[in-house]
Order: sequence, then C-alpha cells, then structure tokens
Amino acid sequence: MENTSVEYTKIMNVCRETFQKKTEDYGTSWRILRPSSLTDQIFIKAQRIRTVQETGENKVGETFEDAFMAIVNYCIMAIIQVRDKRDMNEPLSTNDAISKYDTCAKEAFELMEKKNHDYGAAWLDMRVSSITDLILTKILRIKQIEDNKGKTIASEGSEGNYFDMLNYSVFALILLKNKG
Repeated sequence: MENTSVEYTKIMNVCRETFQKKTEDYGTSWRILRPSSLTDQIFIKAQRIRTVQETGENKVGETFEDAFMAIVNYCIMAIIQVRDKRDMNEPLSTNDAISKYDTCAKEAFELMEKKNHDYGAAWLDMRVSSITDLILTKILRIKQIEDNKGKTIASEGSEGNYFDMLNYSVFALILLKNKG
C-alpha cells in the first residue's frame, strides 16, 4: 500500500501540472460550468474510453491516460463548483484555483488511503474496463442526484461520487502504467 501512495501522488502531480498549465492558458473559464455540465464532460470522457475499449479502435488519438487524467481534473473542478455555488461565475486567480485544487486532491488522497486500507487494495486485481464501468455508474448516480435537485434519501451526495470517480481514475492510470 505504501507503493500505491507513491504512485498515486506521482499521477496526481501530473494531473495538477496539466490543470495549472491550462489555468494559465485559459484562466478559470470552467467556472461558468454548472456541476451538471462537468458531470456531462466526465460522461463524455468515460463513454469514449468504454467505446474504444469495446471496439479496439481509437480514431481521435487521445490515449486512455489522457482521458483518465481529464476525468481527474473535471472531478476536481466539479467539487470546487459544488462547494462554491454562489461564486460559480466568478473567475479565480491561478493561485486560488491551484489552492482549491490542492485541497480537493489532499482530501481525495486521504479518502483513497482509508478505502484502500478497508478494501485491501482490491482495485489492484481489477480490470481497467471494470473501473471504466464503475465511473460510468457513478456518473449515472450523480445525474440522478442532479435531477432530484441534490436530494438523497440514503445515499452520499454528488461530491462523494466525484471523489470516487477521481480515485478510480487514478487507479486506472496506475494499472495502465504498470501494465506496459
């Protein structure tokens, strides 16, 4: 499990670097997106991964690694948007965006360590295709929660599902890295 923490951190550092570079290029234009729009962006990425997994044909050329990293970053953007609803349309400085990113990444890491302990790192024996399906399941759950105006009876809310998808994506990236 120690190795998981190291690999997880390396992958999150690459995701963070991409987020920072894109923030420097585009600012925080994503702040205009409602959480539901970010959910749909995650859906598009996950569905594309699944289609390529099933057909074996990649016409766009985006790698699985690129798509899973995009899911990580979209999940963090969505968590920021869920937490800052009243200020959603307000741009953030690069430093503020990175600070919020780092807060979410730290929480995701802590959640991963707890779940990795309790589940015995079961994800190590999973297929990337199964992780893709779990991400798609979480997306459908979030869409239902969004359709219910955020109300749940016995389930965690959207934020918990975004954290799970983020961590599943990092697990997929670790598996893909160690496969080749």
